[in-house]
Amino acid sequence: MDETPRREPEPAPPKYTKRDMQSDQEVRWCPGCGDYAILNAVQQVFARLGIPRENLVVVSGIGCSSRFPYYMGTYGFHGIHGRAPGIATGIKAVNPALQVWVVTGDGDGLSIGGNHLMHALRRNVDLKILLFNNRIYGLTKGQSSPTSELGKVSKSTPYGTIEPPINPVAWALAAEATFVARSVDIYTRHLMDVLDRMAKHRGAAFLEVLQNCIVFNDKAHEPLVDRASRDRLNLLLEHGKPLVFGASRDLGIRFEGLRPVIVRLGEGGVAERDLARHDEGDAALASLIARILPPPTAEDLERTPESLRFPMPLGVFRCERRPTYEELLEAQGAAAKASRGEGDLDRLFRSGEVWRVE
Repeated sequence: MDETPRREPEPAPPKYTKRDMQSDQEVRWCPGCGDYAILNAVQQVFARLGIPRENLVVVSGIGCSSRFPYYMGTYGFHGIHGRAPGIATGIKAVNPALQVWVVTGDGDGLSIGGNHLMHALRRNVDLKILLFNNRIYGLTKGQSSPTSELGKVSKSTPYGTIEPPINPVAWALAAEATFVARSVDIYTRHLMDVLDRMAKHRGAAFLEVLQNCIVFNDKAHEPLVDRASRDRLNLLLEHGKPLVFGASRDLGIRFEGLRPVIVRLGEGGVAERDLARHDEGDAALASLIARILPPPTAEDLERTPESLRFPMPLGVFRCERRPTYEELLEAQGAAAKASRGEGDLDRLFRSGEVWRVE
């Protein structure tokens, strides 16, 4: 008689629709806000992940983007200003089986939350971090943010900003995130493709989403999304392929030393083989590409010579696998138990120098 224990079949992954990922709360952002497009993309991607809703968690800080957990049909946590990465790290460390997403903004994530976000990335905590970048503080009514362009006139900078903006992608790469990408709120297919890759990545995944604030910083990214100029100013990164862009895909980028140069294919015998080729596993190359940026405003674009109008790289800059914070934490705990035993918490509390208050 065969006494081999029977293995129960693995349960089939749940089948969800976008509606299953929606909560019963009314979505309340300003009409025309880019957050609606991002919410739609995230809900669609969550529905097709095949992960039970009870294993999905969305954590936010403070800002317009931080309403996100209320609108998701998953678990959620609305934290305080800038602390979402710390809260999310605690959730993931206690229950690594959960898939934890962080939603933050350029103000929440890069000002008061910059330190928390940086350490979550360098530790390689298995978090999926979405940073909405509209270059302004929207919730507090239009002050300049860490990503506002130089000279930005706002309610807090009536004479224009005097400090250079943070480049979120370059910043995340410097913090050693193992997955770094950029997309645009209204590029739905591109955004969903990147979100899908983030969900499947093990480790700290960071996505900058260029997003429009229709009230306080309308058309902040207009040259990049306007039909008349976006083909010229969008550089879609594809692993293993040359850096080609332009309406006719006749422009490319190569490096002369560490300096990027725009070239036109066919001129002077220049061919695609002469261009820089994207490699998601090359952190140094990713950092160089991250510093390729177009003029920040339409006015700057008009004043910039054609040969210096660099495009905005979109897509995955870096993707590599290394042990996550939770994996190392679990291994360290297992090693400690193996060498010192399970331990006794009550005994620990009563050990050492103790005293009694009469």
